[in-house]
Amino acid sequence: MQYSEKVMEHFANPHNVGEIPDANGVGEIGNAKCGDIMKMFLKIENDIIVDVKFKTYGCASAIATSSIATDMIKGQPISEALKLTNKAVVEALDGLPAVKIHCSVLAEQAIKAALADYYKRQGIDPEPIVGKIEEHDHDACHI
Repeated sequence: MQYSEKVMEHFANPHNVGEIPDANGVGEIGNAKCGDIMKMFLKIENDIIVDVKFKTYGCASAIATSSIATDMIKGQPISEALKLTNKAVVEALDGLPAVKIHCSVLAEQAIKAALADYYKRQGIDPEPIVGKIEEHDHDACHI
């Protein structure tokens, strides 16, 4: 399997790894059976994502997509983070092998799950804003 230099860079030296103890948005997506689990922590102030961290258990692509996705939303308003697509994540990494595209979907969904949690904590129904959080597609898993 051929990985881009960017994928290898983000896998070897992932950015924004860890937890935010006072996060006001936390989302977890994935499945242990599949092997990829992503947990995103957001610190949001005045609708700006002032900090973002992640913990990912998974393959090189899962770690790289988490790393670059957090880079892409850090310091951004929520409205920009909501526009983040798995396609944008793949492009930012200069591509992913076809069997690993589902990892970029996980990164997008983990961010949306954390944003949904942020709204829920404020008593706001997140679905009209964030959309439905998709369950991970097991058919896309290749071990």
